[in-house]
Amino acid sequence: MSPTHYLRKTCRLCNSSEVTQVVALEPIPLSEGYMADPNAAQAAERFPVDVYMCATCGHVQQLDVIASDVLWDSYTYYSGDAKGMPEHFATVSQRIAARVDLPQDALVVDIGSNDGSLLKPFKERGCRVLGVDPAKDVAAKANADGIPTFDTFMTANLAQRIRKEHGPAQVVCAFNVFAHADDLGEMVDCVHEMLGPDGLFFFEAQYLLDIIDGVLIATIFHEHMSHHSVKPLASFLDRHGLELIAIDRARIQHGSMIGTVQRKGAGRPVEASVHETIALEDARALDQVTTLNAFGADVRALRDSTAALAAQWKADGKRIAAFGAARSGPTLMAQFGLRDMIEFIVDDHPQKVGLCSSGDGVPIRPTADLTKEMPDYCVILAWVHAEKIIETNREYLERGGRFVVLCPQTRVVAASGDVALNAVNA
Repeated sequence: MSPTHYLRKTCRLCNSSEVTQVVALEPIPLSEGYMADPNAAQAAERFPVDVYMCATCGHVQQLDVIASDVLWDSYTYYSGDAKGMPEHFATVSQRIAARVDLPQDALVVDIGSNDGSLLKPFKERGCRVLGVDPAKDVAAKANADGIPTFDTFMTANLAQRIRKEHGPAQVVCAFNVFAHADDLGEMVDCVHEMLGPDGLFFFEAQYLLDIIDGVLIATIFHEHMSHHSVKPLASFLDRHGLELIAIDRARIQHGSMIGTVQRKGAGRPVEASVHETIALEDARALDQVTTLNAFGADVRALRDSTAALAAQWKADGKRIAAFGAARSGPTLMAQFGLRDMIEFIVDDHPQKVGLCSSGDGVPIRPTADLTKEMPDYCVILAWVHAEKIIETNREYLERGGRFVVLCPQTRVVAASGDVALNAVNA
């Protein structure tokens, strides 16, 4: 162990020590560790991302934890730049406002607010908004854009300060960060502190059932410490004085769930969606070790077939590049056997171009280099945006290039359409 990394011994939700490894994965470097020196980048330390299940409550999680100050240092993800995310947040904010019936001066707090993209629609409605995000550069952009943001972690002291200085919140949100905290108990206690008697807490996280059904291995990296399902979450929230009253499923990020939560005793009934989702999870044995073991077997089969495909291409003298210096990139390269296979990665992010990927030392070049260099194959590491990337890079395909999509199944896309996975000489 190092100051950067430690291994939990207990479940993140119920604190049981009855936790069992259910999916063994290759260790990966930190996803945001871009470096100028390719040798230093290649030598970056790798940390485990194995998946565990709690035998007591059924929660699925990673127990290898990266220290928060390391994990969020030099963070380069901006919600407002992610394809489809601003539109998703605009839709979500409308649904929240309709459910809560927000008065114009209502307080809306967003935990893990990033660049303020979720809070902007609420501000436009006349609400008072506050963001909390530890990524300094990202929080600075939010403040510059008129979204007041604390550039720190959510803590009990901060929650008390917010309530004292701004009053109770009508809405508290935690979107795409509810899986990112090691101490989830502290986070929901902060929610309880800030939330007004009739207020509502809304969270979004990728849904375990979608991860399993889609073999979405790309969603497993160090930031995503929990892989949530409804049954263990409902019990966890209850123990912290909160009540899960509704669940909605969304297709963003290839499958997520949006939970609606109130203070216990606030009076709203628990909606059918909660009971129906728990019944579905029971029917699918989502809290059973055998279910996650089967997912692990699917991951290994996909890794073996993809690694063999890439090895054949290299043996045939083909050039392989990649598209998107995404946070999921190190996971995909490690778990699909693509280390030492990728010549360069194309991306237009100003904080990444000209640097090298952590752990592999692959140079990151502008997207224009894809058609300049015309590699035989281009693996899409920004997997969530695969279809959009293919659609907007037709020239590469028309000139004979082929995209490789890794999630949920590996497929090769040519100008004429998809090529079968086993067509290694295609």
